[in-house]
Amino acid sequence: MSDWIGLGVILLCVLGGLFGLARLSQPRAEITSEEYERRVRENPGALSAAVAGLQKILEPGARKSVEVQEQLREGRFNKNQTSGEGDEPETDGALSNDKEKDA
Repeated sequence: MSDWIGLGVILLCVLGGLFGLARLSQPRAEITSEEYERRVRENPGALSAAVAGLQKILEPGARKSVEVQEQLREGRFNKNQTSGEGDEPETDGALSNDKEKDA
């Protein structure tokens, strides 16, 4: 019985390989020059992706800036959350100025 199972697995692998080769041999659909230019604009390319990955490894402090740049490209950057203002405690002078304005 195990001989038949082994033969079935080997046959399945051979048929899968032949199907894959048949798919690879089909010509690609031709694209217009406008479509090509759009794809080039949208995708950063292998070299810039490699440089960004290398920058993340070599400069751990720059990781946040790379993430923000990616968010800006995708259009989901929230300026209010990551403005950099508000992480530091307020000084007494700033508190008194705010109270005077309210009064």
